[in-house]
Amino acid sequence: MWRGILIFLLLAISTVAADAQRRQINPIPFAHEPCSVLDSRPCTPSYCSVLEPGPCIPEIDYPYGQNLQLTIESVPAEADRAKYHKPDRDLDTIGDLFAELRSCWSPPSDNARAGMQMAVRFSFNKAGGLIGPPRLTYATAGVPADTRTTYLNAINSSLNACLPLKFSTGLGGALAGRPIAIRYVDNRELNK
Repeated sequence: MWRGILIFLLLAISTVAADAQRRQINPIPFAHEPCSVLDSRPCTPSYCSVLEPGPCIPEIDYPYGQNLQLTIESVPAEADRAKYHKPDRDLDTIGDLFAELRSCWSPPSDNARAGMQMAVRFSFNKAGGLIGPPRLTYATAGVPADTRTTYLNAINSSLNACLPLKFSTGLGGALAGRPIAIRYVDNRELNK
């Protein structure tokens, strides 16, 4: 009987010590630490199962995703105006690329429609040129074909005016062939 109690206590102590050692290791290179619903301290919520072994890694909302999506407005909000200025150096980050693409956009003046939205998808090569023409993926429903054509021509001419983009060696290699999706929003107030 005493032998069973002693074995039980040794197992309980070793489990608590192993749990304390596991909590001391920070597997995440960020300042955030995963937590549990049983923790009493503030922490970053994680999205994993209780059946997974080891610590859970928290889901962190990064400013740029793997899909490289961008929205360009014809009239940017006052808070976003700084993002629409063309960088005065070689493009070295995704933010620089997005600023360059925003600064290139010039919406059509004739056959324009307030609230028009159009999305295109394309890729760059290492040298900063386009790999094929941009492919139309979305246009506002119910818009006449000539208006869609006008906006697509404006998108193509705006992109061609910026080319070739001056990528740094690192960014050019990282972006080559990766799809970039841009949604153009004409939020101007047009007088009819």
